[in-house]
Amino acid sequence: MKFMKLGSKPDSFQTEGNSIRYVATELATDIIVNVGDIKFYLHKFPLLSKSAHLQNLVTIANGENSDEVDISDIPGGPSAYEICAKFCYGMTVTLNAYNVVAARCAAEYLGMHETIEKGNLIYKIDVFLSSSIFRSWKDSIIVLQTTRSFLPLSEELKVISHCIHAVATKACVDVSKVNWSYSYNRKKLPEENGNDPNLNGLRNRLVPTDWWVEDLCELEIGLYKRVLVTIQTKGTLSDEVIGEGLKAYAYRRLPGFSKGMIQCGDAAKYRSTVDTIVWLLPTERGSVPCSFLLKLLKAAIYVDLGDAIKGQLIRRIGQQLEEASVNDLLIHAGEGENMMYDVDAVKKMVEEFLMRDQIAKLESEEDHEVQEIRKPGILSDASKLMVAKLIDGYLAEIAKDPNLPLLKFVELAEMVSGVSRPAHDALYRAVDMYLKEHPGISKSERKRICKLMDCKKLSAEACMHAVQNDRLPLRVVVQVLFFEQVRVAASSGSSTPDLPKSIRDLNNGSQRSSRSANTNTEGDWDVVATAEELKALKEEVASLRLANGRNGVDKAVNNKMRGMLKSKIFTKLWSSKGEKGENSGSDSSESLGSANMEETKSTPSRNRMHSVS
Repeated sequence: MKFMKLGSKPDSFQTEGNSIRYVATELATDIIVNVGDIKFYLHKFPLLSKSAHLQNLVTIANGENSDEVDISDIPGGPSAYEICAKFCYGMTVTLNAYNVVAARCAAEYLGMHETIEKGNLIYKIDVFLSSSIFRSWKDSIIVLQTTRSFLPLSEELKVISHCIHAVATKACVDVSKVNWSYSYNRKKLPEENGNDPNLNGLRNRLVPTDWWVEDLCELEIGLYKRVLVTIQTKGTLSDEVIGEGLKAYAYRRLPGFSKGMIQCGDAAKYRSTVDTIVWLLPTERGSVPCSFLLKLLKAAIYVDLGDAIKGQLIRRIGQQLEEASVNDLLIHAGEGENMMYDVDAVKKMVEEFLMRDQIAKLESEEDHEVQEIRKPGILSDASKLMVAKLIDGYLAEIAKDPNLPLLKFVELAEMVSGVSRPAHDALYRAVDMYLKEHPGISKSERKRICKLMDCKKLSAEACMHAVQNDRLPLRVVVQVLFFEQVRVAASSGSSTPDLPKSIRDLNNGSQRSSRSANTNTEGDWDVVATAEELKALKEEVASLRLANGRNGVDKAVNNKMRGMLKSKIFTKLWSSKGEKGENSGSDSSESLGSANMEETKSTPSRNRMHSVS
C-alpha cells in the first residue's frame, strides 16, 4: 500500500478523557475548535496561516468576544480535522488509501489552498493521489470505496471520476503488462508461500484476462456500474470477460444466487443490484452462460423487476437454450398461481429458440442464393436435439405437479415435435409421471397425451415397463408389444412371426398420419380385456424378466412375444378393427411420435407396478 508522510516535527497532540484534544506546548492555547463532541484546544497562528475558512470563523468569533469556533459539519469528523491540524503545526502525519479522501475533503472544507500558502495540504494530497494512489490497482479500489462516505464533495472534487478512470484503465491493460499481485483478493498460489526459492514459475505464469473481476466485487453497485461502463466504453475487453465480471459480482453480492434463489427476506434491498446487472449485460449472444441468465431471471422475479426485464431475460435465454439444464428451467410460479412452476416462461424460451431458425431461414431465402455453408443464425441439428432432450426432462419434472393442466404439458411437448430423437424413453417417463399424478383425466385426454410418444422408439427396458403399465391405454400396450417383437426379430435375424392381419396392419398404419385415418372412438383406445386375460398377459410378460443378460432378454422376448401377439387376448382386441377397415395404428412419427425429450434410461421393471422416475 502506498503512503505519504507530511511534516517533520514529533506528534505532540494529547488526549484528555474522551472529548478533549490539545497540543502539549509551553504556549497557552488561544482558540477552541469544536468538532462534534470533541474540543480541540489549539493556537490561532498555525491554523489561520493555512486555513481560509478558519480565518473567517475566527473573525466572526472575535466580533462576538468568543474564542470558540464550531466546525462540526467538517467532512471526516474529528479524525480528519486532526490530520489537517497536525499539518498546520508541521507535525508528522501519514496519508494512505484509507484516510486520504477524508483528509482531502476536510482540507477543501477548511480552504487550505495554494492562495493561502504555497505547498498547502490540498496541493500535497493531489500530488499524492495522482503520483501514487491512482497508479496502484488495489489503492485505487480502496480509495474508490471510501468516497461514498464523502458524497457529494468527493464527486465535486472529481476524486471518484479519477479513481474510476484509473481502475478501468488498469483493467483494460494488456495482460502481458499485468503484475500478478494486482489481484489482491485471490488465494495465494503454492509457490507464493515463500517456501519456493525459485519464483520463476510465478513470474512466468500467464495472467488470465479476467484477473480483475473478483477485486471489483468489493465495490457497491453504483460505483461498480460506473467502472463497468467505463471499461465497456474503452472497447478493449471482450464481452465474455465483461460477462465473467458480472457473474462474479452477482455470486458475491446476491446471497443464495448460486442456488438459483436469493436467500433474503428483504427483496427491495437487492432490486437495484439485480436491475443493474441486467442493464450491464453485453448484447452479444453467448457472452454469459445460459445458466447464469436463468439464475438472473429467477432473481429478477423474486425482487419483482417487472415484465419488461423478465421478457428481456427470457429472450436472451431462448437464444442459447441448448446450454440450459432441467434444474435451471424449474422457475417457481408467482404468488397466487396454482401451478408449481412457470411453464409459460419456458414456452416463451422455446419459441425464441425456434424463432432463431425461422428468421435465419427467411434471411437465407431473401438472398436468392444457395449457400453451402450454414449461416450463423440457423440452428444446428445438435442444438435442436439438445433442446428437445432438455424439454423431455423438464416435462418429467413438471408432470409431478398435480395442478398442471394437460394442455400446457401437451403444448410444450408439441413445440419440439419436429425434432427427431433416437429414443423416446424420457418422453415416456414424462407421460407416465403425468398419468400417475393425474389419475382423474378423461379417456380423450389420456389418448391425447399418449399420442406424444412413438412406441417404436422405446428401449427394451421401457417396453418391459410399458407392457405392465395399467395407466396406459391398452391400445398403446399392444403397439409396444408389436414393435418390440419386430425389433427383436430384426436384431436376431429372424422374420416377423405370422400374425393376424389386423395386428400386422398396426405397423403399416403407424407409418401413415392419423389424420388420414378414420376417427378412433374412445373404445378403440380404452378397450379392456377381462381380468383373467389381463392377469395372464402380465404373468407372461413378467416371465421375461427371468432371463439374464441382454442376449437372454432378446431370446425371451422373441419367444414369449410370438405367443402373446398370437394369443386370444390380442386377437380379441384387434379383430373388430380389421372388420371395420380402420387404420389400426396411430401415426407414430407424427402423432404418437410428435414430441420427444431427453433420453434417460428407465429402471428395469419390478414385480410390482411402478412409474419410471
